[in-house]
Amino acid sequence: MKAIKNSQFYQLVLTQFLETIREPAVLFWGIGFPILISLGLGLAFTQKLEYKFNIAVVETHATVLDSLLETHAVERTHKGKHTFTWSLKDEMLGNTELNFFHTQWDDAIIALKRSEADLIISDSAGTVTYHFDPHNSQAQLVYMKLTSLLQNPDFSTENQETVKPLTLIGVRYIDFLIPGLIALGIINQLFWGVSYTIVERRSQKLLRRMVASPMRKSNFLIALILVRVAMNFVETSLLLFFVWLCFGTIIQGSIGALLLIYVAGNVAFSGISVLIACRTAKTEVGNGIMNAISMPMMVLSGIFFSYHNFPEWSIGFIKLLPLTALADGLRAIFNEGAGFVDMLLPAAVLSAFGVACFTVGIKVFKWY
Repeated sequence: MKAIKNSQFYQLVLTQFLETIREPAVLFWGIGFPILISLGLGLAFTQKLEYKFNIAVVETHATVLDSLLETHAVERTHKGKHTFTWSLKDEMLGNTELNFFHTQWDDAIIALKRSEADLIISDSAGTVTYHFDPHNSQAQLVYMKLTSLLQNPDFSTENQETVKPLTLIGVRYIDFLIPGLIALGIINQLFWGVSYTIVERRSQKLLRRMVASPMRKSNFLIALILVRVAMNFVETSLLLFFVWLCFGTIIQGSIGALLLIYVAGNVAFSGISVLIACRTAKTEVGNGIMNAISMPMMVLSGIFFSYHNFPEWSIGFIKLLPLTALADGLRAIFNEGAGFVDMLLPAAVLSAFGVACFTVGIKVFKWY
């Protein structure tokens, strides 16, 4: 035991760990922030459904809509506007609240641009005309609800026995989100904890002092990586406990498969982190490189929304990104019940990629 405590590698790991935990910002952004993100988005997408839409009405003559509003809507002031609120109760699919406000065409366009209105209704030759962006799913939804409502003002789905809401664990947004947040936590912890630390110390001439001691590059880099990987495990464990407690999120697949792909993801991004910082001497350049690599992956790899929303021609490229492979693997385990064998190939690819990046990085690594 004494020999271990006196070893260079042990002292490096201990030093890096103590430097990490004494920074409140590191603890907040590494552990607290993902939990707050999961809480906010989880509450937003797992509560009882209630749709609220704002409709701008531009009329020169009275239409059938006006008579329906007088019969079914309630006049009130909503967000500083005089509105007619038409509430539709539906315990199965969620309540709907339609807020109609009369305005001029120019003001209606401004409201649409500011997202203060989802759709514009105008009268044309005595008929109702709808104006909205066909690429806006929110506007399409309110259009379908409105057309059904105007055809049948007493429209209700409360008694439709053919509708069977599907609320299984694994199909909720929170179940989609959590694996993405775990993958995001890994890349952030390693990029900013390893790459940025190396670049910052090099720019401050601290690495120059370290090289004066009999220190092996591999010991220094692996110690730095191990501390950040340990922080990742703590962060992920707390996040999983929190979402299990609040939202009932569970791991439906193999725990062994989860550990395999999780370790492979840490290996992959550890290697990338070392490669990024192997020669960079300015923090501005280091920040630029890290953002240039991480930001596109955060957007494309399906962390907060499915990457299948992107054009079909780009999907093949997106699936090649290491963050995509990690997030997809985690989701397969969490939500699809994937087993150990299913994760062997993606884990092997991620690990090999990480080892290759680390090998190149340590070969060209410079202390100053």
